Amino acid sequence: MSTDNAVDALSDREHLVELARGKPTPPYTLDEELTFFCPQENLEGLDLPVVREFHRWVTTEHQPAPGDEKAVLLLLPCEKAKPYSLSAEHRAVSNALGEAGYEPRERGDWPEELAGLASPQELSNAPLVGPGGLRIDRAVISEPFGIVPYEAIYRWRGEPTPCARYDDPGLFEHRGIGCLWREDATVSRTAKGYSWGDNERAAYVEVHDRLSALIDQVLTRLSARYEAILAYVGHTLTHRTFLASDEERREAGIPQNRRVGGETRQLIGVNDRSPGLVRLVPDAEGLEQIRAESGGRLPSGFLTGAPSLGQLELALRQF
Repeated sequence: MSTDNAVDALSDREHLVELARGKPTPPYTLDEELTFFCPQENLEGLDLPVVREFHRWVTTEHQPAPGDEKAVLLLLPCEKAKPYSLSAEHRAVSNALGEAGYEPRERGDWPEELAGLASPQELSNAPLVGPGGLRIDRAVISEPFGIVPYEAIYRWRGEPTPCARYDDPGLFEHRGIGCLWREDATVSRTAKGYSWGDNERAAYVEVHDRLSALIDQVLTRLSARYEAILAYVGHTLTHRTFLASDEERREAGIPQNRRVGGETRQLIGVNDRSPGLVRLVPDAEGLEQIRAESGGRLPSGFLTGAPSLGQLELALRQF
């Protein structure tokens, strides 16, 4: 495909949907209503009935599995692989925790069709229990669902979960998608794709802050159950900025705001709303340590690498 054709493909919604169809692993299939290729679509997606109902459930109904053991909530990033447990990042975390002595308390409810694609350790969405009886509950930071408890990565309310049937690259400007099919598009073409204009940046800020408020609401409600809430997140993507405070964003070198129509609009994260609620792993000091050990640059495959996974294991040993 020529460069021009490749750029054109980034503004062809039918082409993007076709690519998205290949991301869920059977028995899951893409729900085309749950495809979001720009910030404006993300903003509209927050008001889709299934998304609104999931938000209501996770903010008011969901409770961790019962138990009185000491527990930590571990937040993980959403990935393009669906269900998330099949992604390289989630598998790497599951295996690293398994090697550290954390094992699923039970099988979980993964579909039999996934057998053979990953190990039972990787597929189980049950709480993990490890040294000293410490329990790890897991949840996923997701656009547009906000926060997806691991209990809901396969099934939700007795049906295949919508959280394994969506595609949302629309909040990642570096992917170069241009939503030219929309009348409100203000993107501009570049050599490798499209960059956002005012409408995209304005929608991004609104989505960012609505989702961070929702995540804060969920985590604040659940926080009394946990010794700590840890977030194992990459150094640049939205999962970190949803959670981080303004100072933590500055330390990580990620945007603290967006310019819209000549006005600066500040991004607000969970740790701005509830200081110290979430501990980022690796934190700013950890990022610098990994960078120093890697010749001055953060390595590719950041979340699957031994340095980052080692910092997660070290954080867990404190409990």
